[in-house]
Amino acid sequence: MSDNTPNSASVQAAGDDAGKEFLAFTLGKEEYGIDILRVQEIRGYEPVTRIANSPEFVKGVVNLRGIIVPIVDMRIKFNLGTPTYDQFTVVIILNIGGRVMGMVVDSVSDVTTLSPDQVKPAPEMGTTFDSDYLIGLGTLNARMLILVDIDKLMSSPEMGLIEKIAA
Repeated sequence: MSDNTPNSASVQAAGDDAGKEFLAFTLGKEEYGIDILRVQEIRGYEPVTRIANSPEFVKGVVNLRGIIVPIVDMRIKFNLGTPTYDQFTVVIILNIGGRVMGMVVDSVSDVTTLSPDQVKPAPEMGTTFDSDYLIGLGTLNARMLILVDIDKLMSSPEMGLIEKIAA
């Protein structure tokens, strides 16, 4: 019983930090999550204007109410096979470091609140992307979300989309 008291006290002391909201989306058979505070809007996929000599994962740009927005296909970026675009394919419009960009995902499922004890460290192993971009694994009953630090990923040198975000 004394074990429960410190835990509940620390959760109460954490206050608003007790839970963080993540937008859950799918790429292939895996489910990922990003900080909901980075999401500006969610749109259906529409054809993009291709930019010459851009990396393969940068699909191109779209005009979003007068703002030219680069669109990144996360399936290509993470080497998850050939992307298919259907009625479930969506573009998550992000606002990171004052820059607006979009990322194509297979589908969006929901917004999930995870408490700190539901986020486990990611295991060290060969993944399709650098583990520097992983926050950890969010666990909800039998469901697992791969939590991505979207700020670090989108500001990484190989993405080349935005300058490094100041800490």
